[in-house]
Amino acid sequence: MRKFIFNGAVISAIIGLWTTIQTTKNGPRDWRVPLIWISAALSVVIAVGTVLQESREADEREIGH
Repeated sequence: MRKFIFNGAVISAIIGLWTTIQTTKNGPRDWRVPLIWISAALSVVIAVGTVLQESREADEREIGH
């Protein structure tokens, strides 16, 4: 869990998600809102996927040595 909390990509994605929530609450409702949510969701998925991949690679290096 710690690897997710302290990862810069995950922190950035969560801040982006917070910005998306604020934009949705306070901004106009038009065609851009779904695109903003898709973008925020993809950012979170990519950040988590990157952390998982880095973790697997670190485990493989540890086993190899």
